Amino acid sequence: MLDLVFNSLTDPQFLLIMFTAIAVAATIFTVSMPLLERDALQNRMKSVATERDKIRARERARLETEKKRGSLRNKDAKTYMQDLVDRFNLRKALSDENTGSQLKMAGYRGQAPIIVFLFARFVLPFILFLVALFYTFVIMGNDDQPAGVKIAISVSVGGLGLFLPNIFIRNQIAKRQLDIRRAWPDALDLMLICVESGMSIEVAFKRVAQEIGTQSVALAEELTLTTAELSYLPERRIAYDNLGERTGVEGVKAAVMALNQAERYGTPLAHTLRVMADENREMRMIEAEKKAAGLPPKLTVPMILFFLPVLFGVIMGPAVMQVMKL
Repeated sequence: MLDLVFNSLTDPQFLLIMFTAIAVAATIFTVSMPLLERDALQNRMKSVATERDKIRARERARLETEKKRGSLRNKDAKTYMQDLVDRFNLRKALSDENTGSQLKMAGYRGQAPIIVFLFARFVLPFILFLVALFYTFVIMGNDDQPAGVKIAISVSVGGLGLFLPNIFIRNQIAKRQLDIRRAWPDALDLMLICVESGMSIEVAFKRVAQEIGTQSVALAEELTLTTAELSYLPERRIAYDNLGERTGVEGVKAAVMALNQAERYGTPLAHTLRVMADENREMRMIEAEKKAAGLPPKLTVPMILFFLPVLFGVIMGPAVMQVMKL
């Protein structure tokens, strides 16, 4: 039985069929997920709305946690991760000053995501190394590759695990920034309507966060958090700057700079928002035109590989059949 399993895992044809089946299952799963996904907007908005209370109680909770740490602390998974990070001083070894900002741009706020990120960067290389070692020495043990080559391959696979969390965070940042970039001009229009109707900037942010949530949940979260910061921070400039840093989108940063200048020099907010809305909408249109202009070169290779052979087969097929009959 074990020989049959090993022979199957080392058979290239079996591996090709298995990977094809996995790709088909992943495609079906990707297509069906939007149909089965629940609308989590209300839950996420509710969790973001409580951010103000969390910020106010952060220091008090930290002091209480320090008192209870030790004998009264529950040994759960997060606690073990925290102990491992503190024991090996992973904050200094595997993170830098930009790690926290990168996680915030990806939508992960607080200390727990940082601990999970560092734990993953520390553990994944060992896991991938052991998996690669098992595959090269046990499953592929009958080949003629020397042991040094197998160990080098296992070390290379293990080294890949050190970068997988960074790749995941960068992908999350790119998806989130694209979502925010598409909805930001509409948010500025809604904010302009609110300000011109007589609302203050805090109420306008809160109202726009409620309305824009159906289009971009990420932008609704950031605007709600900015509303909370505007209510308790000593200067609005800090809240605006935090919004630009958390999103990392150039359009948001430009609007934040304009709001800071309007706050400093007394420029009417309605005029500032109108100018920024026009600029961001023009930027979005330019980006769409750029993608449309780059579409023909991208379609060249698929057309050569997939369309032209079929077209030649349809055109020349009858003639070839007639020649074969003669």
